[in-house]
Amino acid sequence: MNPIAIVQARMGSTRLPGKVLMPLAGVPALGHVVERLSHCKALESTVVATTTEPADDAIADFCDHSGVPVFRGSEDDVLDRYHRAAEAFDADPIVRITADCPAIDPVVVDQVVVGFFAGEYDLYGLAGEFPDGLDCTVFSRSGLDRAWQEATLASEREHVGPYIQNHPDLFSNGGVELFHGQAHHRWTLDMPEDYQLLTAIFDALYRPGDPFLSGEVIELLERHPELMAINNNVIRNEGYMTSLENDEVIT
Repeated sequence: MNPIAIVQARMGSTRLPGKVLMPLAGVPALGHVVERLSHCKALESTVVATTTEPADDAIADFCDHSGVPVFRGSEDDVLDRYHRAAEAFDADPIVRITADCPAIDPVVVDQVVVGFFAGEYDLYGLAGEFPDGLDCTVFSRSGLDRAWQEATLASEREHVGPYIQNHPDLFSNGGVELFHGQAHHRWTLDMPEDYQLLTAIFDALYRPGDPFLSGEVIELLERHPELMAINNNVIRNEGYMTSLENDEVIT
């Protein structure tokens, strides 16, 4: 087995353009994601999967200068981008991470990967009431390949997991609940308010080479509840819900 984290990243966010390279404590958000994943014990390596769009040359340049492997593929068909990146780097299983999660917790990622290996799963992820921004999903290579071959809805191509999640008759799905009552936290980077909160978190907790963990963020926000108010009006998973509203079959 060759567990590899594939981090999807692009500059063309409609809600916060260029977000993945916005600085937090002097380091681009994508740099934090890659650095934090380097502390995972269950991963062999990390790859950034961006698009072939000219705007994403900046991401490819960042990866080249940072020594991070990069794959470039479709902008809209993210399932295809993941499939081809997995082929190019012989990833199995594939650990999906998004570049808008700069506070990703390496301990959480390790626990999800360990849970995947404990059963015969096609998809295994973080479940329950966890903070938005810790999202981590592990896919078997065979499951990802089948989804790539069979998925036809636009929402199933724009997002990697829905086809597998929507067909429990075809795939084995599972998840681990590591948090309870923490779904009100939002540590993802998708809106200006998110950037304001994450700036405060990283200014308070960032230690180069020694990643802060989820418990430290929760403790910080419990001491300073005014910080949580910064982005508590933002809708969770708004991008995916928009995809569902505008869904169509791709032929």
